[in-house]
Amino acid sequence: MFYTSNPIIKHKAGLLNLASQLQNVSKACKIMGVSRETFYRYQELVETDGLEGLINREGRVPNI
Repeated sequence: MFYTSNPIIKHKAGLLNLASQLQNVSKACKIMGVSRETFYRYQELVETDGLEGLINREGRVPNI
């Protein structure tokens, strides 16, 4: 189970938690409205960098 108070990654961690509770990735993805490819990308990020890996770290500066 992944616990976080960070609102940016709360949805992503919730998807991983739901999949572990249901023990069914396809069903969890369908409930959360996320593709399985996205789930496995999140899972890989958590395995390599921990929950901080789920934070979007694009180096682009917003064009105002």
